[in-house]
Amino acid sequence: MRKAFCEGLLREHSREELVFLTGDLGFQALEPLRSSLGQRFLNAGVAEQNMVSVSAGLARQGFRPWLYSISPFLYARAFEQIRNDVCLHQLPVVLVGNGGGYGYGVMGSTHHALEDYGVLLTLSGMDAMIPAFDSDLTSLIPMMFETSRPCYLRLGVGEQPKDWQPPVFAPWRKLTSGGGGVLIAVGPLAGAFWEPCELMPEAMRPNLWCLSQLPLGNLPVQLLQDAATCSRLLIVEEHVAHGSAGQAVMTELFKLRCVPPFVRHKTASGYPSGRYGSQRFHRAECGLDTLSVLSFFGGENPA
Repeated sequence: MRKAFCEGLLREHSREELVFLTGDLGFQALEPLRSSLGQRFLNAGVAEQNMVSVSAGLARQGFRPWLYSISPFLYARAFEQIRNDVCLHQLPVVLVGNGGGYGYGVMGSTHHALEDYGVLLTLSGMDAMIPAFDSDLTSLIPMMFETSRPCYLRLGVGEQPKDWQPPVFAPWRKLTSGGGGVLIAVGPLAGAFWEPCELMPEAMRPNLWCLSQLPLGNLPVQLLQDAATCSRLLIVEEHVAHGSAGQAVMTELFKLRCVPPFVRHKTASGYPSGRYGSQRFHRAECGLDTLSVLSFFGGENPA
């Protein structure tokens, strides 16, 4: 999504309040933005804590800072500055974390973002955007200029089927309909499941919902109807269980008494084998791959 993100900000380059800061990252991706913004493009170096504090000062002066780094370098290394300098003052700073989940693959756990939005959503007033498709950024970036709240933008790899047109960005989007139950996927995982779901027999095909914004607002009426009338629900996300979107969704469903008989939540379980590999490898180890997820909708008594 880096290319789509860069193109999206380029369309907003005429906004004088836009300032972009990078922690010495973005090679072969952000050069067009650097050329367009000139002095409003700042390389803060490998100094993420300072970058966040500087962005807070810029926001207090009326600028709209966007900060870019590999996700854990941003939310984990600079957590104190995000809490004290940005969130306690409710400043409109956008934290852009690249490589959500296992996105950086063989680079290992130091580069993986498995608890990012769960951690950041503990902070007052923070929003999290988890786009599923490259095209989401077309409408999402202008939207983020209008908010007065701090925001975390989690970039991954858009995985929509080739030549398929995703729906316009929204916090919730229904991608498939069927009689097999409900599948809620957070962010890019929804794109990975979209075509395989469509190819399933209608009676087994789940109602696939894509969740792309946290914290939760009101759950869609159609989602509640789907959950209330189906036999099984599966929530899937490339994030640890604690502080996850799945926990928030289940809390709301329990409150509304819309919980199907069979409910499961598949999350990132770290490194079961103790080995590092590609993002696909880690997803498969955690049961987040397409085969493992869709098998839940193929039997009488899902495991």
